[in-house]
Amino acid sequence: MPSAEPRRLRADARQNVDAILQAARTVFARSGVDAPVREVATEAGVGVGTLYRHFPQRADLVAAVFTSEIDDTAAEADRLRAEYPPGEALDRWVTRFTRFVATKQGLSAALHSGDPAFDALPGYFVDRLGHVVRELLDAAIATGEVRTDVDAVELLQAIGDLSHRAPAADGSPNPMVRVLLDGLRVRGD
Repeated sequence: MPSAEPRRLRADARQNVDAILQAARTVFARSGVDAPVREVATEAGVGVGTLYRHFPQRADLVAAVFTSEIDDTAAEADRLRAEYPPGEALDRWVTRFTRFVATKQGLSAALHSGDPAFDALPGYFVDRLGHVVRELLDAAIATGEVRTDVDAVELLQAIGDLSHRAPAADGSPNPMVRVLLDGLRVRGD
């Protein structure tokens, strides 16, 4: 989780952290969050000691990966809002979000493990992404594209619940997510 006063890293140390986080994303998506730390270090091109210097506990690494992916997923909404009409931006962001959820093998078990390193993650998830969904919904509501009676956090949770299976080979989310999104649409009957 981002701290109030992040420690400044040297450029080479920042590169190592970035490489470790990217490698952990890849390894966790492939093998789950219980994958051997050595596999993450090898993928990152760093030694195990370097990994442990930045992430002393596995939980620290998992939390850092999760928060960075939440931040990336939230940031994607800004790009989509700038490029697409509100309803399409919402659809595209939901597709991005479903990929994020589908690649979190073992995360649910980790979050419920009782490890204090994970205590703040559910709140961070809802705070960052609930706000994003609310903005996307509000924009689509303002243009008359979606219903007005949808709670952003409930929608986020429903999409998350439907997204735990891996996306199809073409990257499309669970078809039930599409049904849910279609149900949001205002129909001109």
